[in-house]
Amino acid sequence: MTGKALRWKQRRGMKELDLLLERYFRRHYETASTQERAAYRRLLEREDPEIWLWVVGQEVPPPEFTHVIAALRRHD
Repeated sequence: MTGKALRWKQRRGMKELDLLLERYFRRHYETASTQERAAYRRLLEREDPEIWLWVVGQEVPPPEFTHVIAALRRHD
């Protein structure tokens, strides 16, 4: 998936999630491992409310998303 296609796919219905995903993409995606990039692309297939609950810690994400969710939570 190209950068443009990935950026389009990460656009969400929740502004807060849009901001977190864009920040992750700009700051972490290029330097992430191949496995983490693949997990990020799979994460984008999930529903917004589900991702949001993982990010805010109200639900535990599946193990495959642990690193991506942790990066989304960081403020670096």
